[in-house]
Amino acid sequence: MLEQLREDVWRANLALREAGLVILTWGNVSGLDRERGLVVIKPSGVSYEEMRPEDMVVVDLDGKVVEGELRPSSDTPTHLVLYRNFPGIGGVAHTHSTYATAWAQACRPLPCYGTTHADNFRGAVPVTAPLTPEQIAGDYETETGLAIVRAFEGLDPLDMPAVLVANHGPFTWGETPEKAVENSIVLEQAALMAAITEALAPGLGGISPALRDRHFLRKHGKNAYYGQV
Repeated sequence: MLEQLREDVWRANLALREAGLVILTWGNVSGLDRERGLVVIKPSGVSYEEMRPEDMVVVDLDGKVVEGELRPSSDTPTHLVLYRNFPGIGGVAHTHSTYATAWAQACRPLPCYGTTHADNFRGAVPVTAPLTPEQIAGDYETETGLAIVRAFEGLDPLDMPAVLVANHGPFTWGETPEKAVENSIVLEQAALMAAITEALAPGLGGISPALRDRHFLRKHGKNAYYGQV
């Protein structure tokens, strides 16, 4: 089971690069074996060209390395906070993709202007509060995860599998590492389309709640009918 998760996480990391969402080593994907309480994550600073499944690092939910010769991603503590607080997820992805990161740097939520966005995210993608100097000077990556958790008070992370970390960039998640990557791809496209929409129609209001929910629930609700059963 763990070997398969290593393979899945490796492939998910490569998929981020293939989708054009990362350059150099700017991104990471992890996957969780919730039954064992183990997380597989990309090693820190290793190029995608050189990376192999056996390079993936296994840590427990406290961040202790269980298997692997390399150091885990520097963002590992953020991933672990999300796994501990969002029970339904099994994969997390982080990128610095251009348009989603631009919204994060602007410290703005990503508005839901149309059905493409609503098919995947049930409303505006939230942005976290900026970290305080004390939080930045402390356990920075853990504080980043806690800022995400605070931004999701009153929100269902399965209805909204993405966040913009203020001044930083996007994180996405899903039931699997592959789904987390898919949500990163969709988030970047939604961020691009929202930027163009605002340029064409400044001051435009968002999509109606009725149309938003219809599109989201036809793909994700208990009575979903999109695709093949």
